[in-house]
Amino acid sequence: MIAIYTALVSHTTIDEADTDQDFRRYLAARATSVTGSLVATVALPVLVYQLTGSPGWTSAIAVAEALPYLLFGLIAGAVADRADRRALMLIADFGGAALLATIPAAWAFGVLTAPHVLVVGFCVQTLFVIFDSANFGALPTLVGKQRLTAAYSKVYAATTLAELAIPPLTGLLVAIVSPAPLIAVNVVTALASGLLVRSIVRPLSTPKDAAERRTTTSILADIRAGLAFLARHRVVRALTFVGTTHSVASGAYVAMLVPWADRVLGVPPSGDWRIAVLFSGWGIGGLLASRIVPRLSGRYGGARLALGALPVSLLCGCAVLLSTNWIAAALSATAWGAAYSTVVINSITYRQQISPDELQSRINTTCRMLSWGIGMPTGAALAGAVAMSGAGPRTGIAAGVLVLLIGVIAAWCSPLRKQPRP
Repeated sequence: MIAIYTALVSHTTIDEADTDQDFRRYLAARATSVTGSLVATVALPVLVYQLTGSPGWTSAIAVAEALPYLLFGLIAGAVADRADRRALMLIADFGGAALLATIPAAWAFGVLTAPHVLVVGFCVQTLFVIFDSANFGALPTLVGKQRLTAAYSKVYAATTLAELAIPPLTGLLVAIVSPAPLIAVNVVTALASGLLVRSIVRPLSTPKDAAERRTTTSILADIRAGLAFLARHRVVRALTFVGTTHSVASGAYVAMLVPWADRVLGVPPSGDWRIAVLFSGWGIGGLLASRIVPRLSGRYGGARLALGALPVSLLCGCAVLLSTNWIAAALSATAWGAAYSTVVINSITYRQQISPDELQSRINTTCRMLSWGIGMPTGAALAGAVAMSGAGPRTGIAAGVLVLLIGVIAAWCSPLRKQPRP
């Protein structure tokens, strides 16, 4: 699996990073970890539904996995900036593997329950928040800020490939075997990710700066420093706001994709291969974005690229809304996925490039908490409420696109307009 992902993304150029063994280990660790997480993302809800037969319990697993970022994001970011990032990533990987291993073990002994799965899902996702916080600062330290956009684009391409391939394959396996043993795949990938991170030679944090912060500041002071940077940096603040509106639109689309395909496009959710095409379009667009963003960012700069990509994303969202044929819908969704991913990759790498090294984890975790942790579930809830009012799934997606329109207007009225080209 590691070799496949490394080979699949080898077409992207990262200057020196192409021959950088440490970056290759990091990339392989991320691809391997994401693969296991995607298996669990599909298998855990199916497992809970098999155990309980209850839609309420099934939705509870999604809530349990979404809560940790909102609850612990700020604290995790502050801790990651003052601790050894490699150690935090290892704790998250190996701790997650140990927790996940309890699920197939309990299943084998016939004592597995829904609350057990729920607790494991919450705890593993909490460890992921810790890993993600450390990871935000680890990559810039590893490759340097000059190569960051190209490096992150390559990581994004690898994880997007996983998102295209793993969920359908896991869905097929779940139909053949019990989902509980499949969690063992996530155990193995978490262990492999930890060993790969451990094998990276170069440092993933700056120990001197972290030691100074431990002796001179408190966790709360660190959190305030990260929030203060976000509050005073107008460009990062603007990108975070428009990123949140973008995530709302994405959450609405993902939540309404199946009913929209069924009721508007005439593509039923089961027994029809066209639904797989519709699901794949967003990921294919993400792959396209991972190839073009480094070039566009280098030519126009992060702020100007965001200004251009946001209206394109809005137009693609409108094209999806107007589609009544599944082929047109798939093409529009692919274009929307490319525009959406362009905004995401560009915003994250721009933020990492301008953030001080000692604030990397705090700033990026806070922004991710606001844009992804709040935006995605808000968009899904908004679309669901609109659709359930009798307006239908297309209107649910339209509600998310309307929020995106607000973000586009805000971006063009923000300091992003005044940023020079690089």
